[in-house]
Amino acid sequence: MLNKTYYVYILASHSYVLYVGMTSNLCRRVHEHKHKVFGGFTSRYNVERLVYYEETNDVWVAINREKQLKRWRRDKKIALIEGVNAGWRDLYEDLCGKDE
Repeated sequence: MLNKTYYVYILASHSYVLYVGMTSNLCRRVHEHKHKVFGGFTSRYNVERLVYYEETNDVWVAINREKQLKRWRRDKKIALIEGVNAGWRDLYEDLCGKDE
């Protein structure tokens, strides 16, 4: 049986609006955010840079981690991001390749 991978991720806009999400296909989901496939918060505020992600093979760990990060204060989320991505680089291309 194949293990499925789940991702908890944080996106940011250029004005540092943050969004926390969870998915089983990070490249597809970030692509959807970047191209505003679905309306909503990320489309409205141009939140499309992948600045942080974690992966796990346990869907319940991912769901609980997403809920935990959503409850965190903004300064704690910023510290988490800057701990691994101090320049707030968009990690999408490194992870998924060029976006068409």
